[in-house]
Amino acid sequence: MTQKYYIGVMSGTSLDGIDIAICHIDSSDIRVVAYREYPIPKKLQIDILNLIKKRKHIKFLGEIDHKLGNLFAKSIRNILKSNQIKAKEIYAIGLHGQTIWHQPNSSRAFTMQIGDPNIVAIKTQIAVVADFRRKDIALGGQGAPFAPAFHQFLYKKSPKSTAILNIGGMANITILGDNLIGYDTGCGNVLLDTWIHLHRNLSFDRDGEWARSGKIDKKLLKTMLGDRYFSMPHPKSTGREKFNQKWIERYLSDREYHPKDIQRTLLELTAITISTEVAKFDIDKLFICGGGAKNGFLLERIDDLLPKTKVQIAHNADMIEAMTFAWLAYKRLKRQKVKLKSVTGATKNTILGGLYE
Repeated sequence: MTQKYYIGVMSGTSLDGIDIAICHIDSSDIRVVAYREYPIPKKLQIDILNLIKKRKHIKFLGEIDHKLGNLFAKSIRNILKSNQIKAKEIYAIGLHGQTIWHQPNSSRAFTMQIGDPNIVAIKTQIAVVADFRRKDIALGGQGAPFAPAFHQFLYKKSPKSTAILNIGGMANITILGDNLIGYDTGCGNVLLDTWIHLHRNLSFDRDGEWARSGKIDKKLLKTMLGDRYFSMPHPKSTGREKFNQKWIERYLSDREYHPKDIQRTLLELTAITISTEVAKFDIDKLFICGGGAKNGFLLERIDDLLPKTKVQIAHNADMIEAMTFAWLAYKRLKRQKVKLKSVTGATKNTILGGLYE
């Protein structure tokens, strides 16, 4: 009998690429058989950011939704061809989509991910599971983060004193245990990437070297740490609609500065807000995954700020988010509830995701 697989597709708030993982999954284990990251074309990145920042016309939204759907489909077909896997060998694709707005704490709470799953289903000839987050919000939850449920599955043999930190555009932590806890600590790579792009026209600060060359503005850091989000209790989640260029500039009005010192201060802000949350729990070991795991200086600072915790990069650190959505597709096809209410604050656990045959 031919082995069949699930595909997970993730594009995060950092816009650093499309992660695709082809996985074998059963009730007790997940194994990655192929993984690749595909770039998002620069023009499309700019269009997505303009959609978020400038709240463009509905026609523009529809066109970006269409372009992303085609890009997701093209990338999936590419990884299948590269690994000589046929569409009929895939049960389903778990498609996160690209978040363009996340507003859970409102009388009109919603979250929106785009990248038309209908296009992906038609062009790949594979069933697609998408639109995972809105049902959780409909049940009164934050709609994020979802990775903690998968982390609990992936690290089920780890002691309860283990935590997982994902550093994408935003940073979120998972505290393993009988009562699963997970939430966004705040900014991950987003402010660092925004600032270096603004001043050096680079997508990211490789290994944190530019930040390392600067000095911390202690007064500025203290003011930024006073942002209400950092003191809010969990469950909580956030995104680019909160942490963005305007957020930085609000703190810099009427202030003289060297750009590299702001980069250093933003890195310290990220490290402190993460480590402060981890320190609230009795954590012996912290596994780090996501794009931020490649920032050596950021990891160095987190390690320094958590002297009682062993900090290390997770196995498959680049792949875990894509694996999450392959697993969520598996859960949807099995019609199994995802245990997230203790994470998101939803009124109950439920089956997540819409199925596009």
